[in-house]
Amino acid sequence: MMTLLRHPVRQIAYFVPDIEAAAIAHVRAFGSGPYYVAEHIPLSLCRHRGQPAELDHSSAYGQWGEVMVEFVQQNNPGPSVFHDLYPDGGQGMHHVALIVDDMQAEMTRFEAAGHATALYAEVQPGAGFAMMDCVATLGHFVELYEQTPVLLGVYDLVRSAAQGFDGRDPIRSFSLG
Repeated sequence: MMTLLRHPVRQIAYFVPDIEAAAIAHVRAFGSGPYYVAEHIPLSLCRHRGQPAELDHSSAYGQWGEVMVEFVQQNNPGPSVFHDLYPDGGQGMHHVALIVDDMQAEMTRFEAAGHATALYAEVQPGAGFAMMDCVATLGHFVELYEQTPVLLGVYDLVRSAAQGFDGRDPIRSFSLG
């Protein structure tokens, strides 16, 4: 049996209709945060199930104990990994994220285990992420990222801001790309 999740889960992500409302509700319920909101994240490349696609999405990133939480909303209609799991406008847990040493090798490993690459996208050329379709076996997607200074910087920013967070100023803006 192939062990898919060889790397620690670094993030859990939820698909929601309103990232700011979801983030504020999570702060109130669990004391997570603060949340850094990136609106309309630009993608230099996007392929959904191997085909060119348009994906306009926004995300809110916060810390919840040892794991980052992401709330993501899709701002445009059309096919996507979010609509694959929630085709009728539903919401809920969508994916967990792993930071890997060699994304292409991990994508190949997941594919060999029967988990197709549902999304490959790049925020900037060479800075990509992939969503592996593990819905049939895990109930959600698995997102893969390669370690880059920018990615690790975002994780460090979110984790650092959580230290001593008292619930005030729960929504903060920043940009990706």
